[in-house]
This record gives sequence, structure tokens and C-alpha cells, in this order.
Amino acid sequence: MFGVSLLTVQRWCERAGREAIERVDWTDRSSMPKRTRRVEAETERVVIILRRELKDESVLGEYGARAIRQEMVFRGAGTIPSVRTIGRILERSGELDGRRRIRRPPPPPGWYLPEVAARSTELDSFDAIEDHVLEGGSPVNVLTGISLHGGVAGAWPCSVVTADDVLDALLGHWREVGLPGYVQFDNAPLFIGMPARYRNVLSRVVRLCFCLGVVPVFVPLRETGFQASIESFNRLWAEKVWSRYFHASLDAVKSRSAAYIAAHRHKNAQRAERAPARRRFPRDWKMDIKNPPPGRIILLRRANGRGEVNVLGGSQYCSSGWPYRLVRCEVDLTEQNIRFYALRRKDPGNQPLLREIPYEFKIRTLDGVTSRH
Repeated sequence: MFGVSLLTVQRWCERAGREAIERVDWTDRSSMPKRTRRVEAETERVVIILRRELKDESVLGEYGARAIRQEMVFRGAGTIPSVRTIGRILERSGELDGRRRIRRPPPPPGWYLPEVAARSTELDSFDAIEDHVLEGGSPVNVLTGISLHGGVAGAWPCSVVTADDVLDALLGHWREVGLPGYVQFDNAPLFIGMPARYRNVLSRVVRLCFCLGVVPVFVPLRETGFQASIESFNRLWAEKVWSRYFHASLDAVKSRSAAYIAAHRHKNAQRAERAPARRRFPRDWKMDIKNPPPGRIILLRRANGRGEVNVLGGSQYCSSGWPYRLVRCEVDLTEQNIRFYALRRKDPGNQPLLREIPYEFKIRTLDGVTSRH
């Protein structure tokens, strides 16, 4: 008559019990059990070991979940899971013979820099949004920046982003919020200079970082993940500032952008408080880009088939056992060497040293005089 099955009526009666109808809670309830208990790690380890032993040594050639459970019963194991539970253990540990994709957890933010991944220091990322045009044809380009852990953002619209604009933005931003341990850029000549044309020539951006004790990091353009935070913020800025309003002039863009940055920082204030502490900008600091103190540069590269990577305009051999893989190159101007570390996303905590080589840096200063570090 009412289109309700007998099972549903019985469930309703069980839920109501002796309560009055108006006092019964008829809302749907989750089918998940109230208590769940996962098998202990030691039991999972025993299951995996037995599976491998049976696969190699079993006379019958049986090493499935049922055979593993029988072997555990035979050996008198303390905790013996059900056949279905053993099957789930084998599935999530990737021990099954089927070619099912294993979804590993993503690496932590900044995994390629151990200090950043451990949240002991902050990383600022900077990039440029290019090729926006106002009505009338006036170009608009935007230098953007954001911190990895704190989410402290900045945006500096201008007609054309030059090296002077980058220096002014970095100095103003760091005076306001403090100095990070690392600052990250892509390999655009605006940031790294032109090492492909002039070997061992450091840009003014790198020299500024040396003067302030900040380690510059340069990441490749076509590698996914390294620039995720700044690229995400670039899209957000384009959506919330550029595409949302009509801008009659560059000053209007700057005004809208400043208001958005202030609101963005207010929204992420608690996140910024939980981020690693930043160093105070030094008092009475004077910029001497022509003669900066020696520092350290980090370049993320992918080795070629011969195990070689490009470092500051020159090809360097790192390891023949690591072809077509990611490498972190640490160029130390103080110790006069280059260290190459292996990088793997699926094992971010393991970054072995591949090779260390001595290297003499003859760096040309801005006035054309060659200096040694």
C-alpha cells in the first residue's frame, strides 16, 4: 500500500522501540561501524613476509590469502587475521601480482629541500604573470610572490617586469615580513641571468640574496610540482583581480591588487603565525651587489642519458647510475665545490649524495672585472 518493504518496517520498529513516535530520531544513519580496528603493524609485516616465503618456497606453489592464513595457524602465530583481512593487507601494501596502481601519499611541501620539508625554515616563491593588456593596448605584467608554509603573498603590477623591479619588490617585501631561508625562482633570465651565454655570471637577484643570507633556488620550467604554490596563486590573482574588474589604467590595477593582497594576508593570518619563523631584516643594511659575500645556489635539474646536468652554463657529470632523473645541485661558493643529490618523489626522505666535485668560480662583476670566490 505504501511501497515500503517488510525489512524497512522492521528496522523502523527496532529503532523506535518503546519511544513515542514524535520523540524518535528518523534521520538516516551511516552504515559505517561505530568501531573500527586496524590490524597491528607487526601482524601486517608477518603476512607480507609469509607471502614472499610461500611464493619462493611453497611446494604447492600457493601463496594467496588462504594459504598464508593456514601457514600462520600452522606456525601458531599470536594474531591470525581472517582471509579477507589478509587480502586487504596484501592489496594496500602492493604485494599482489596484479598491475593495479599503488597510490602513494604525496611528498611534503618543499620535499626537495630537507630544511623546508621539516618546517624549520621558510621558502618564498616568486614568478611573473605576463602579457596582460589594458584597453588601449597598454601592457600589464605582474611580479608575484608567496611563502610556502605561511601563505604570505605579494603582487607588484607594472608595465614591464625588469631586474630593478624584482630587486625593489624583494627588498620591500622582506623588509615588511622578514627574511626566509630560501627563495625560489624559475630559470627565466630575469631571475637567474644568462648563464647559457656567459658562464658563471650571477644575476643581480642572486647577488642580492647572497648579501642578505638567503639561498636562491632555481627550478626547471617543465617539471610539475615545484612551482605549484606560486602558479596556484597566479591563477587566483588573475581570477580575483584581473578578470573580475574593469581596469582603466595601471594605477587602477595596482589599487585593486593592493586591496586583494591585504585581504589575502588577513585571511591567512593564522597560517602565517604557524609557519616557520623568519629572520628580521638587518638594520642599517647597505646593498653592495658588486662585491657580495660568497653564498650557496641550489639548482634542480634532470640528468640526461649520460648522467650529466647543466650548472651555470656548463655541463657537469653527476652519476651514470641516475640517468633522466631529478638531481639537486648545490653550488657552494664558500667551500668551492658542487654537490649532487639524488631526488625521488616516491621516497622524498632519501636523498643520497651522488657526487661532490671541486669547482673554482671566476665570477665577472657588473663592471666587467673578474673576481674569484
